[in-house]
Amino acid sequence: MKNIQENKQNITNINSPSGVGGHNVIVGIGEILWDMFPNGKVLGGAPANFAYHVSQFGFEGYAVSAIGTDALGDEIVSCLSNKKLKYLIETTPYATGTVQVSLSGNGIPQYEICENVAWDNIPFTEEMEALARRTKTVCFGSLAQRNSVSRTTINRFLDCVPETALKIFDINLRQHFYTLELIEHALDRCNILKINDEEILIVGKLFGWESKSELEICNQLLHSSSLEIVVLTKGTEGSYVVTKNETSFKPTPLVEVADTVGAGDSFTAAFVSSLLGGQSIANAHQIAVDVSAFVCTQHGAMPVLPESLLSLVK
Repeated sequence: MKNIQENKQNITNINSPSGVGGHNVIVGIGEILWDMFPNGKVLGGAPANFAYHVSQFGFEGYAVSAIGTDALGDEIVSCLSNKKLKYLIETTPYATGTVQVSLSGNGIPQYEICENVAWDNIPFTEEMEALARRTKTVCFGSLAQRNSVSRTTINRFLDCVPETALKIFDINLRQHFYTLELIEHALDRCNILKINDEEILIVGKLFGWESKSELEICNQLLHSSSLEIVVLTKGTEGSYVVTKNETSFKPTPLVEVADTVGAGDSFTAAFVSSLLGGQSIANAHQIAVDVSAFVCTQHGAMPVLPESLLSLVK
């Protein structure tokens, strides 16, 4: 786990005031959008959710994406500013992204994602390159790579981050917006994979591993790529963190669910923040479980975390 250990050493202690700054830049790059619920809209997009939650843990989180020249885009900038989340948001001639969200009886979301929107067309800029060169951790997914423009930008960003950076592929498979080629390429660019129980079955099928169990697929991915950690979340059935040397399992707490939107993003953010704060794999895993359980009790993907959770990584 060389990269993770080096990154821990390179990052200032997040408990000290000087810890929040250039040495602690963590970026979520990709889609930013409005989740349109039956009772109103909520700011979302996995990379932005991730960036917001790492910023709550004291890191310099950045949301990197694009919006349109429209009222929804203006509202995104206003919302990010109100949440005190740093951002590098380019303006494009395309509409700001929206997603129609419907919830099942137990709060599980179903998504209908609009195409050819602003976050499909994120341009790569000099400012973005400069941010990449001081980024210690970056999280990206498959959804924002459905269009060649944003896919190129994400890969150029990854090319510019320091060699020791943590690169998290939160696979985030949605509808038909992925291919085996895209997944294989992303796996070659990352050292941490975040995947859920539905996605791992899809990946297993794409790779021809239908006969393997979920944990066997995790280990196959670890040993056939540059991955150092695979995080597998299974909803109410618990979650696993798998490395070449250990496997951590934690049950999911029983909570009253408002909705599960953004729970996985908060899990990833809490896990990585805890690792970078010096926690062990097992402790970081438990903190991630506790944080994501709290997010499930709240509406929307970006609730304010209570101090009782924030203090766990300090």
